[in-house]
Amino acid sequence: MTVASDLVTLAEIEAARELLAGVIRLTPVEPSRPLSAKLAGPALLKCENLQRAGSFKVRGAYVRLSRLSAQERRRGVVAASAGNHAQGVALAASLLGISSTVYMPLGAPLPKIAATRGYGAAVEFAGSTVDEALVAAQEFAERTGAVLIHPFDHADVIAGQGTVGLEILEQVPEVKTVITGAGGGGLISGLAVAIKTLRPDVRVIGVQASGAAAFPKSLARGKPVRLEQFGTIADGIAVGRPGDITFAHVAKLVDDVVTVTEEDISRALLMLLERGKMVVEPAGSVGVAALLAGAVQVETPVVAVLSGGNIDPMLMVRVIEHGLAAAGRYLTFTVRCGDRPGHLAKLLSYIAEQGANVVDVAHRRQDPRLQLGEVELGLSVETRGSEHSDRLVNALRSAGYTVTFGT
Repeated sequence: MTVASDLVTLAEIEAARELLAGVIRLTPVEPSRPLSAKLAGPALLKCENLQRAGSFKVRGAYVRLSRLSAQERRRGVVAASAGNHAQGVALAASLLGISSTVYMPLGAPLPKIAATRGYGAAVEFAGSTVDEALVAAQEFAERTGAVLIHPFDHADVIAGQGTVGLEILEQVPEVKTVITGAGGGGLISGLAVAIKTLRPDVRVIGVQASGAAAFPKSLARGKPVRLEQFGTIADGIAVGRPGDITFAHVAKLVDDVVTVTEEDISRALLMLLERGKMVVEPAGSVGVAALLAGAVQVETPVVAVLSGGNIDPMLMVRVIEHGLAAAGRYLTFTVRCGDRPGHLAKLLSYIAEQGANVVDVAHRRQDPRLQLGEVELGLSVETRGSEHSDRLVNALRSAGYTVTFGT
């Protein structure tokens, strides 16, 4: 596979790397034992969640800003982002002495908002998606003369992100597959140029959340197509339409784009936190999610890019709970029993005997379906996994309890 002349070149990525020397961190590549066991071969994690500002975005932002003319720098810059591009632009602007304004969607994670302001950017809010915030940023640029720093659809941004690919090839020269999340396509475009130019045998796989999967539909149509609606916990890749430039790169260079569910993402985040001791945001974990879910067949060694680690702690709590439930380790169900002294204690003791831990209990006596003298108990229980959950439910039913779900 060759790189077409209308795409970013390897020379541009190498030039971007020189610009970034001393600015970004060479992020580590760490082996993942759970993934390696799952794939029966070496699996490694490129830890861009440990990058400055918490994601790969500072690479492309700094390259783009550093190439502005003196006149453009005086006019300042404006960007639109759910958080990571915002922080990358704000940090790059502060390092280069450029004023910056960032439009973020309403509901953007509070830690990302605080971090963006902390790097010196003025933060404005517009719309409920990155696409809507981008429209507001474009209007601001037209009104004030500020330079719009697109989050993905610019050659300089793609070249900056492509430096991740150069590092992967140097850190894991035996790599056979590289898998990463794809939102607008800046990171995977740059990765694909670097990797396919130097190692055309290496497969490059993109991953999108199933609720915000613009690339598969666009690739099928042969042009960028806007989703009518989209939503996912992976806000960093919740983009309704691929860029024109990035679409050209993905269409020509990327081997496959697959999707993962919210449950897949939750399980991946839980595994990364519990087994890998890695704090990763949902968008940063989708490559791992695809590997765990078997969404794509890969040849090892495989490198999954953890593209960001900027997760709202409140979201982390919800995702962990969801991940536990998806992994069969957090079970919610209802049980009917007699509404008499000692019956609840007996039930809880029986659950404890089965090795499960009761997290929460809710009494419901007003349901008209209940018999006189009967109570319905809503229980949340921690177990050791799906098999343990099944054994617990079967044991309760064998003991005469009526166990139901989803009521």
